[in-house]
Amino acid sequence: MSAYTAAWNYPTRVLFGPGRIAELGAACATAGITRPLLVTDAGLKDADITARALDVLSRAGLETALFSDVKGNPTNANVVAGVEAYRAHGADGVVAFGGGSGLDVGKLVAFMVGQTRPIWDFEDIGDWWTRADAAKIAPIVAVPTTAGTGSEVGRAAVVTNEETHDKKIIFHPKILPAVVISDPELTVGLPPKLTAWTGFDALAHCLEAFAAPGFHPMADGIAVNGARLIKTWLPRAVADGTDIEARANMLAAASMGAAAFQKGLGAIHSMSHPVGAHFDTHHGLTNGVVMPYVLVANRPAIEERFARLAKSFDIDGGFDGFIEWVLQFRRDLFVAHSLAELGVDDRNIAELAAKAAADPSTGGNPIPLKAADFEKLFRAAISGDLDAARA
Repeated sequence: MSAYTAAWNYPTRVLFGPGRIAELGAACATAGITRPLLVTDAGLKDADITARALDVLSRAGLETALFSDVKGNPTNANVVAGVEAYRAHGADGVVAFGGGSGLDVGKLVAFMVGQTRPIWDFEDIGDWWTRADAAKIAPIVAVPTTAGTGSEVGRAAVVTNEETHDKKIIFHPKILPAVVISDPELTVGLPPKLTAWTGFDALAHCLEAFAAPGFHPMADGIAVNGARLIKTWLPRAVADGTDIEARANMLAAASMGAAAFQKGLGAIHSMSHPVGAHFDTHHGLTNGVVMPYVLVANRPAIEERFARLAKSFDIDGGFDGFIEWVLQFRRDLFVAHSLAELGVDDRNIAELAAKAAADPSTGGNPIPLKAADFEKLFRAAISGDLDAARA
């Protein structure tokens, strides 16, 4: 038995370790699913790992349909089409399979199949989640194939409104998957750049959760150790995609980041969401680009905490040393220094800033930020001028 084999029940049941995909049929049985719809993204439709998962389900006697009409930045149209596929198959549950897009759409299909209100009525605002008919949410088994979003252990999903170019966070406690299969072998084929970019998504979750105000020592501890794992293992996973030890630790770190950000996120995600919606950029890459700009803007509130974090990570120089480490980490791992390098220009700054200010993640930022503050941050991140982001 591998040293990276375990069974966890925090925050849900996680079957972790190489080869655990063989237990997918049993996981469906645990969740009460007898006729699953496997939801994944278009890029995984014909992948070997998808065929492997479908074979496991077939061998378990489960008649499974495949739905893969999912974009990298998924839209409500993807969810609607998924709900139609669910009903056409007569499904009684979802296997959400893939990176963040496949996981999020799978969760939202299971959520929306029993609802009569539009999806936007369940945005993560106040108690809007109570509008849903919880009894009609279908069961979910999640299978991550990237180490980034941690959506497999999350109670929310992100979807783009194509009409308004807004990314919305949809929340309900019951879209937390009943069982997760975390098999690092499924992440081995991820190319180096995508390995790096998804890793930066996990790092952003850990750092923003640690920076978020409020008392949550469990989340803080998970965030710190998740970031430590990423610092240690992401370069190895990028350098050698077959390094199963690195892949396993990164898969764990991604789930840790998502568990930790129940405490809160912040302006890294507030900026990344509208940029992704408008310019269709990779979410993890965008997080990595804006990360240092947000950290230096938040310095008055986080300097002491991040100086301690730097010391615990054997990074010299306190807060400034930590920022230098982030900048070097980005350079080493295919992350651009400016949003301009991602094709983002300054023509829509006012709109981007207004949407960032309204993003639910903004409430977790350690210092209050208004639209004017986000305009400053966007200009700094587009131009690549880190000094311009300083408070």
